[in-house]
Amino acid sequence: MKSFEKDVKKRETIFHIDLDLQQNIKNKIYFKDLLKKIVESSNENLEKELENFYHKDGELNAFYPINEIKGIGEIKNKLWKPLKNAFNDLEIRNNIVIGGAYQDKIFVSYISHLTGTCHCHQITNNKIIKSYFLIDTVDFIRQAGYWPLHKSLGAEGMWPAPITGDGENNINLDKKLSIKSLHQSLTMQISLGTKPEMEPTFSTESIRYNLINDHEQKKYWHPKMMWFGPSGVGTARGLKGFVDHHQLPFRLTFKERDYNTVGHYVEIGDGNYSMTGGWHSIKSKYGSNHWLGFEPNDVMVEMRVMDFYLHHEGLIRENWVPIDIAYILKQIGVDIFELIHKK
Repeated sequence: MKSFEKDVKKRETIFHIDLDLQQNIKNKIYFKDLLKKIVESSNENLEKELENFYHKDGELNAFYPINEIKGIGEIKNKLWKPLKNAFNDLEIRNNIVIGGAYQDKIFVSYISHLTGTCHCHQITNNKIIKSYFLIDTVDFIRQAGYWPLHKSLGAEGMWPAPITGDGENNINLDKKLSIKSLHQSLTMQISLGTKPEMEPTFSTESIRYNLINDHEQKKYWHPKMMWFGPSGVGTARGLKGFVDHHQLPFRLTFKERDYNTVGHYVEIGDGNYSMTGGWHSIKSKYGSNHWLGFEPNDVMVEMRVMDFYLHHEGLIRENWVPIDIAYILKQIGVDIFELIHKK
């Protein structure tokens, strides 16, 4: 199976873990319960709960402006303590809980609502050694009534749970199904490397026609697909909606992008679900105002992205895509937190 592995290029030999499916289920339940205790703990018990959850040298790669931090003390003081002080009745609701092994690492991954939280955790010796945590700060700003951005092309609102209703309680014992799901999402992602927007004779309308009708990606998307994008981009239904509200504007804005050079830190399949993530997934120049609406400046930006997929009726039915929009904007010279202060 072709993938977007970056670590393999750096290490000649790698031990690939064959994770027992029963252990995967135990991991998902165990860490889901620990995370709930962190979210609902008092400030007095917060550090104790974090010590149960994290390895003492645990790392956290988070959304802007937290970014990359290390150690339980920093994780407590820079992420959880401010959250809990701001929301004294904080709770977590999970829409998707999946797990699996990628290369020599074991993961559990979640789409949850705090609101709009997506996170992926690497496990070692029953502790979290590294977390990737994307809170949709733009959506929080939107809900608070302070909208500093251009109007989203897609629909704004809380992401729903999977149509199949089994996202939080995915009890999967079918390894072949997990492999099949991951293979489908990776094959679809690889097809995105075909770039009609790079052809000199193409017009915007002809690119749109190609993406909807002739592009290889069409083979993988369900006719009733849903694409759930981050706040600032929004949600789209059907391939046409996906192309019009996200993919075409994104391709016109970031034409020279290379998915393979940057790579993924995780690629897992778990029953009818799969998930990939990159820190960072893509590097590209901000070359037009089609996506997000700000004037182009050809600044090279990095993108923190996760993709969660539901595979249903033989195709990709739903795709939840957390992206750190605030971090992308900061790199092109737009700080949404400063914009709010000016309002």
